[in-house]
Amino acid sequence: MLVDGANAALPNNPDSPFDVRDGRVFHGAVDTGLSLTVVRRPKFYDLTTADGVPYEKIARLHGADVLATTVVQTCIRYGEDQRCRFCTIEESLRAGETVAAKTPAQLAEVAAAAVRLDGVRQMVMTTGTTTGPDRGARNLVRCVRAVLEAVPGLPIQVQIEPPADLSVLADLYTAGATSIGIHVESLDDEVRRRWMPGKSTVPLSEYEAAWDEAVRVFGRNQVSTYLLVGLGEDPDDLVSGAARLIARGVYPFVVPFRPMPGTLARRDGVPAPPVELVREVTERVAALLRAAGMTGAEQKAGCAACGACGACSVLPAAGG
Repeated sequence: MLVDGANAALPNNPDSPFDVRDGRVFHGAVDTGLSLTVVRRPKFYDLTTADGVPYEKIARLHGADVLATTVVQTCIRYGEDQRCRFCTIEESLRAGETVAAKTPAQLAEVAAAAVRLDGVRQMVMTTGTTTGPDRGARNLVRCVRAVLEAVPGLPIQVQIEPPADLSVLADLYTAGATSIGIHVESLDDEVRRRWMPGKSTVPLSEYEAAWDEAVRVFGRNQVSTYLLVGLGEDPDDLVSGAARLIARGVYPFVVPFRPMPGTLARRDGVPAPPVELVREVTERVAALLRAAGMTGAEQKAGCAACGACGACSVLPAAGG
């Protein structure tokens, strides 16, 4: 849906105190001043690929105009002893809502239809981590190239772990990717070991090298990383870490941890962070971004430019 024109994804809650009347959001009898428009089911969902796979199992509409796909829906770190406690990458696969691996040809076919039929204006490609030293990045090179052959000029963000061979970052850019997410989630090693036992084996020095090379290749503010609020990291440390990222030219996409169904954290009863904590960290990071002249709206594609999925941030609302 769109809330005051901004992409959003909100869960249905039968106990919600809010109502929608004539496109306006009310709290009881009080008009909140917000508008709400439901995004219609996209037309491309009704089609199937040449090899018989429903388009909606290949890629999904996020918000009103963003196409998103997980190119490889499995991850070498999804065993319980390795898995990120907030991750659900294989749950949609187990539910039969997607396929394990999308081919470049399938992605090109779906992207062309989504642009033609539903006005999609950007695309996000992420991937589960694979066994090779590139950690899945070279497959994304092929996918980006195929999509852009079918839809020239479509802005595409790719999302990967730091590859062992950093030259693949230039390959992604040459293929046509316009921005990149290299997601660390926390800069605190103790938090990383507790929440991301598999990913934490990749040292922060590898992330730093990948961020620096990505900024060199893609440019300042076209590289981003998630920072999750609510994992137990000291808020002052989180904000100072965000400041270091901004100084590198990396956009710190600050989002609240959400205990999504299917996560280990939800199973173990870990609650979402307090609203006050999310507000404090978000406002402080947004102020740093404004001072540095970096905003999510200036990114050519990706999560910060979209804000519609289940992990979306309120940074844009705070001026970041």
